[in-house]
Amino acid sequence: MKKSLMIIFGVFFMQAAGAHGGHSGRVDDSVPDVQKIRFCERVRDHALQTFYNRDKGRPMKLFDEDGSDGARITNHIIRRIYEEPQISSPKKAETFGRATCNELMGSKLAPE
Repeated sequence: MKKSLMIIFGVFFMQAAGAHGGHSGRVDDSVPDVQKIRFCERVRDHALQTFYNRDKGRPMKLFDEDGSDGARITNHIIRRIYEEPQISSPKKAETFGRATCNELMGSKLAPE
């Protein structure tokens, strides 16, 4: 009896913990800025990877610019991470990437 009760509580606990696992909140597709928010989340991931690449002495990897805002914004962030020694931690790189993307895209911050 105790064992099955513990299993049930464990399942509920895991579901609750998974629901708040540090991911950005779900964004309804009817929100006008949803594409901008999702794009900036991907740019934030690129910023983090760029920080690790810079930290390990790897060369800068830029995207081919095709006239789109996506490549231009991502390359701008990559260049700045390589140029700015103040971006000295993964958290600072993520924050910089997200904030710069949101500013350049003119979108609101995503709910956390």
